[in-house]
Amino acid sequence: MDSDEKSIRAMVRMAVESFSLAFAARHVADADYEEGALNMKMHNVFIAALGPEILYYSALVRSLESSLGSMLEKLAVNIARLHYEVSREVVGSIGRRQIDFIAELLESYKNTGGANHKSPRVEDYRGILKLASGDGLHEKRHASDYCLYDPQDGMHYLIALKVGGDFDNKKARSEKEALLDQYCLLANSLGSEEKIRIYFATAYNKYGERMAWKQEMVRQFFADEELLIGGEFWNFICRSERGYEIVLDEYSRNARCIVDALDRVKAAYLPGATREGDA
Repeated sequence: MDSDEKSIRAMVRMAVESFSLAFAARHVADADYEEGALNMKMHNVFIAALGPEILYYSALVRSLESSLGSMLEKLAVNIARLHYEVSREVVGSIGRRQIDFIAELLESYKNTGGANHKSPRVEDYRGILKLASGDGLHEKRHASDYCLYDPQDGMHYLIALKVGGDFDNKKARSEKEALLDQYCLLANSLGSEEKIRIYFATAYNKYGERMAWKQEMVRQFFADEELLIGGEFWNFICRSERGYEIVLDEYSRNARCIVDALDRVKAAYLPGATREGDA
């Protein structure tokens, strides 16, 4: 086992352990608090009519999925720091003509039935640096999921990570717009587009790993070469063809910590319920 793999496994293990402790502590402490995270999700009278267990589990799953997604996002940032310089924002200037160009380009992707419709390609925005003009430039600070710099080859990567990637048309468009804004800010600062790439990424493939990713709302705005789906994302972040395998294996080894945390939460909200594995 090389040093990178050891570091990645240690990060995954610590992330799972910390997540388990925090998740259980927060929800157990809120069990008797009407405005607690889970209790606030239990006001759907139509689900409540199906019984207390279904009501509890429906609330738990929503909270677990959201919290787990945040943990995975932070884990990916920490792993990325093994090989990249990581920032969570892009600062620079952007021109009025560039903003207008982005708006027109995105409209052409959206207008699937129109004469000016385009399927997304990286080449569509290459050369946008030429539209920067001194008179129309204004300073801007833009939050970024991941702004990575590789000191080995000078490449910059702008990545929007959405854990499941299940977006509607409006959200997919806004994600591409945000990435193109960041692209302009960075290109204008560097004076070049040569070493900048943008990606839309997911932490897992909801269709199954190695299966075709068919999220059409995202594909309407992102080209194939702009996607890092599931294993591709983890391999990229880990800079290893085994990155996804290592992350998933270590997560599975420590998943019992999360199961134990869920049992503690369940005991606080459904004290009469049987523990997992006791039936």
